[in-house]
Amino acid sequence: MNSTDPASVLAGARLLPVLVVPSTASAGPLADALAAGGARCAEVTFRTPDAEQVVKVMAAHGGLTVGAGTVLTAEQAERAVAAGARFVVSPGFDEDVVAKCRELGVPVVPGIATATELMRALKAGLDTVKLFPAEPLGGLRTLRALAAPFPGVRFVPTGGIDAYRMAAYLADPAVLAVGGSWMATAALLKSGDYAEIRRLTADAVERSTP
Repeated sequence: MNSTDPASVLAGARLLPVLVVPSTASAGPLADALAAGGARCAEVTFRTPDAEQVVKVMAAHGGLTVGAGTVLTAEQAERAVAAGARFVVSPGFDEDVVAKCRELGVPVVPGIATATELMRALKAGLDTVKLFPAEPLGGLRTLRALAAPFPGVRFVPTGGIDAYRMAAYLADPAVLAVGGSWMATAALLKSGDYAEIRRLTADAVERSTP
């Protein structure tokens, strides 16, 4: 595997916490809580003004492989990688984002919702995609229907998945990892309940371990 293969960067982690971090002040304690709970990687979404700085702080923590999510443009991808992101995730498939990540030498996991989008990703030389939004699209039934004609594709389903649905996804051989935000919700981050974030992360890691 090379450095642009998501599996090599995620280092076997099957759980990808998806984070909407409201301020840089939360970044350090959040990284501590996730790492203490056993998480090995995390996706910081570019949905907040402080996202770039949050990536920088969490990447410097050293205990997590940090990536950037909700990356919509090549310019965002460049900023994310400059801040320390080791991988890039986008909600849809965009040729410019893929090309920029390839130029920067980092893995990119684009979102797909249809067979047509999956074929575009394959044409671009990718074999790992994010099924998004997984549960609203039909969950495992949809994932398996898409996986059948594309046996070499690996999926990172994200969207509407919780601790209880996660195991069924991870049991499917086409699933590389599962993304979810239940471990560090907006309410938990707002209240600063990092002990609960650590507990939920530890529970999720335990559930994700074969």
